[in-house]
Amino acid sequence: MKVLVACEYSGRVRDAFAALGHEAMSCDLLPSDSPNGRHYQGDVREVLGWGWDLMIAHPPCTDLAVSGARHFAAKIDDGRQQASLDFVRLLLEAPIEKIALENPISIISSKIRKPSQIIQPWQFGHGETKATCLWLKNLPLLVPTDVVDGRENRVHRMPPSADRWKKRSTTFLGIAAAMAEQWGRV
Repeated sequence: MKVLVACEYSGRVRDAFAALGHEAMSCDLLPSDSPNGRHYQGDVREVLGWGWDLMIAHPPCTDLAVSGARHFAAKIDDGRQQASLDFVRLLLEAPIEKIALENPISIISSKIRKPSQIIQPWQFGHGETKATCLWLKNLPLLVPTDVVDGRENRVHRMPPSADRWKKRSTTFLGIAAAMAEQWGRV
């Protein structure tokens, strides 16, 4: 299967699909953190028409997530929020048969549509909480693979740092593996 992982710099989802024999490529404006796989550094709009069977998209949540609601007025006034919503719509309407779009709890739910599913890292082997919404097209819901105890809100409580945003947005390995194992068979 030809898999595009849009807006992914970490390579985690791409690498999970590639490990199962899929032709997977990540795409992001940033270089990939993982040197092992195929990565297109540039705008995802440039590669949407390359004949993909599946796209998993992780659009930036900066202007969408409700965790930043106190800044919404400024983001509405300067057009950032609308531009982000337009980008989400573009991804959801891409000419690709199967699509999963991932984002935290956000205004996508009220401005575009409710998510198909909300997952947590603790359902996939990680003792943490971080509600993650999935908007799905022609894909089944993800089935939890390893429900664990010891649930902490570690991601939300990360101390300030130069790369905090990057750490907070990196896909958990258990979730990446479940995506590859379950959606790679569809």
